[in-house]
This record gives sequence, structure tokens and C-alpha cells, in this order.
Amino acid sequence: MPVLGVATFERFFRVAAAVDVDKNDLKRLDDFLHRKLYDLLLIGQARARASRRDVVQPDDLPITKGLQESIHRFEQLERAWDIELGPILARLATYPPLDLALAEDTEARLPRVAGGLALALGQSFRIVDPQLANPSSEHWERAFRLFNLLL
Repeated sequence: MPVLGVATFERFFRVAAAVDVDKNDLKRLDDFLHRKLYDLLLIGQARARASRRDVVQPDDLPITKGLQESIHRFEQLERAWDIELGPILARLATYPPLDLALAEDTEARLPRVAGGLALALGQSFRIVDPQLANPSSEHWERAFRLFNLLL
């Protein structure tokens, strides 16, 4: 990830969750986003198949109420704080090939879903430990386990 991307994400986590992350943490975030987006897409693919379609539509993605709220908060935060994450998230919102194609609207939505996931992940650190300022490897692993239970 380029230096600008690192600085932008460091700022994003400070504003969104009041936690400090560094370059090493961003590799963890990248891995997390790839795994969770792929998980969402796999379920979306199954829903599309159940509806006898060969294209995954946006409504096929299993976006929960909480994730939808995080996506909205991400969009508001991005506008209010002038943090331009769209191009970075578009690059991060990649996934292994699926059996079905994604609709254009579905693919266009993935960077916002990634933003919502990143915001929710950052905020989960402070929920688990309100005093946490700089998440360690152990904190990241705990957060990943929580998300694996829910998504």
C-alpha cells in the first residue's frame, strides 16, 4: 500500500474509532477486508443461485442492519472529515473469482461495504476495551474472531 494510503488509513482509524494503527496493522486490515468481502460474496452467490440467477445483485449480499448502519456512518465520516478512501477501498475490495458474475451495482457497492467493515472493526476495538489506544496483534485476533462469529 502506498504511503498516502497508510497515512489516510491511520487518520481514518483515529477519527472513526480513536485508535492508532500503523503500517503493520494495515496489512491485517487488508487481509480482513478480503476475507469478509469474500464471505459476503459467497453468501450472495448462494442467494443468487437460489433465485435462479447467474448474476449477484446488491440485494443478494447479506448486509445486516448493523453493517448497513456502519456503511452509512462511514459515508458520513468520509464526507465530514474529507477523508478520501474511495480509491484505496476500491483497490482493497478485491476478491477471488466467483462462479457467478457480479452486477455492476454490486461491484460498485463493495468499496462502501469495505468502508463499513473497516469502521465497524475499528469501533469494535473500543467496545471490547474502552481504554485501548493502540491495538496489538492479540486485539486484532480477538476482533477477527468476533467478526467470524457474526459475518
